[in-house]
Amino acid sequence: MTSPATPPASPGSESARSDASSREPLTVVIAADTFAPDINGAARFAERLAAGLAGRGHHVHIVTPSVGYRNHGVFTENIEGQDLTVHRLPGVRWPPHDWLRFVWPWRAKHYARKILTDVKPDVVHSQSHIVIGRGLTRIARQRGIPVVATNHVMAENIIDFTTLPPVLDKVVVKLAWDDAKRTFDMSRAVTTPTRKAAEFLEQTIDIQGVIPISCGIDKRNYTPDLTPRQHHRVLFVGRLTTEKHVEVTLQAVARLAPELPDITFDIVGGGDQRRNLEQTVQRLGIEDRVVFHGRVGEEELRASYGTADVFAIASIAELQSIATMEAMASGLPIVAANAVALPHLVQDGENGYLFEPGDVSDLADKLRRVLTASPEEYLRMQEASLKGVEIHDIERTLDTFEKLYRGEPLAG
Repeated sequence: MTSPATPPASPGSESARSDASSREPLTVVIAADTFAPDINGAARFAERLAAGLAGRGHHVHIVTPSVGYRNHGVFTENIEGQDLTVHRLPGVRWPPHDWLRFVWPWRAKHYARKILTDVKPDVVHSQSHIVIGRGLTRIARQRGIPVVATNHVMAENIIDFTTLPPVLDKVVVKLAWDDAKRTFDMSRAVTTPTRKAAEFLEQTIDIQGVIPISCGIDKRNYTPDLTPRQHHRVLFVGRLTTEKHVEVTLQAVARLAPELPDITFDIVGGGDQRRNLEQTVQRLGIEDRVVFHGRVGEEELRASYGTADVFAIASIAELQSIATMEAMASGLPIVAANAVALPHLVQDGENGYLFEPGDVSDLADKLRRVLTASPEEYLRMQEASLKGVEIHDIERTLDTFEKLYRGEPLAG
């Protein structure tokens, strides 16, 4: 694996990166139960973290399931412009899900022993406590290798795919969180993307000291369009699963159609709910206003943000929402459900509006406010989004994780 040059400094972290560049690079193993080509928040964070660390000269190894059971091995893959070493373990597709893959749990420790023996990392960073991260955490603990754990999981993210009767969902979730606590107790530090998510984790599994660290984005990858124009394009980016509640936005768009004849809704992303959502579109009679783009490449994704006028997210299970941050970095006003971590990104009345989860009338009203705003008011919301996303600069995120990897204290 090559060691690319350190990326340009960003405001607020130049001295920290200068100090880091003069020190010995670290060897980091990142355990990721979901990774490219998967498209979801946890996968995208793992990709950006790995690429950012490699860009700073660290030696990064990603451990993740293979695409196809027989396509396993060690590969050099270009992620976010960096050549990374990816250990793809034999992956099995989970039938109830349209793309999710997993490693047989009883093989996880075996793979962990082999990888840790071969790589000899300074630290393991687990992105999931479910299979790969669980196995690597336990073997790393036995060998005295420090572990940093990041939680991206909420119960709503998994219970739709257990295939068990609903009455058993609470039992499954409790067992899963009990096991998560055992895994997190073996870690040097436990992190999650926001303070709200940290409080949720501390209350759910009775642990203390969870550290909120933004997933971070590179604002330089997004080009805001601040020129005056007519506003009619609503955008959603994300997995089409039940906890995203895209149907609520569809109903709001249908409600606004008679008074806003140009309104359209672009849906970017794939998932098991696409067919149900397409049927909802037909039932609502808005086939000419809704476009399902499916899973798209990075350039097309950024273009989607560039042509949209407002980003709408009705999800009730966001521990942060990278897509919302990307929309903010693209200069879009946001209309979001007032649930979990979304209020950390959307300041009601500033860079957009919050609406009561599941309330179609409230969502329609907030979308109307954005789409009919005066040029001055719309520009004010755009600028508030750009200002609000500054704290989520990926360089700050990398600075913080480097300190955790080295066992250094965090400021504040």
